[in-house]
Amino acid sequence: MNFVKINKEYYHQITEIYKEGIETNVATFETAVPDWKTWNNKYLPFCRIAIEENFRILAWASLSLVSKRDVYKGVAEVSIYVKTSERGKGLGEILLKELTKKSEENGIWSLQASIFRENVASLIIHKKCGFRVVGYKEKIAKLHSVWKDNIILERRSKII
Repeated sequence: MNFVKINKEYYHQITEIYKEGIETNVATFETAVPDWKTWNNKYLPFCRIAIEENFRILAWASLSLVSKRDVYKGVAEVSIYVKTSERGKGLGEILLKELTKKSEENGIWSLQASIFRENVASLIIHKKCGFRVVGYKEKIAKLHSVWKDNIILERRSKII
C-alpha cells in the first residue's frame, strides 16, 4: 500500500469511489460525479492523494480552498472517500493524517470539514486526527427531498 498523487490517469478509479460515496447519501450533496476538468479545477494540485495497492485505488483525499480571497489562502476544506469494500480498515485516518502533513508543507494553516450528522465514521476519524467540532448547520440543504444537517469541524495547524 502506498500513496500516489491523483492525476487524470487515476481519475476513472477516483470516480468509481466518488460514485459509491454519492450513493450512500451521507457523504456529499453532489448527485453526480463531475468530469475531470471540473474536478481538476476544484481541488488543490498539491493535496490530491490516494492509497494504491496492486494498481487499485482504495481511497482518496483532497483539499479545496474555502475562498479565493487572499486572506483565506491557508484555509482548505477536506474531502475523503474510501472504496466500499475497504471501509473499516483505517484508510480514512491514514489519508487524513497524510493530507494534514501535506497541507502544512504547503502553507495551509486551517483545515475544515462539513460532515453529515449521520456520517458517524467520518466524524470519529476527523476527531481522532485533531479536528474539533465548531458548530453545525441545521437543515442546511435537501438531498433527495430529505433535509440534512452538517457538523462543522476544523483543525488548526500547530506549526503554521
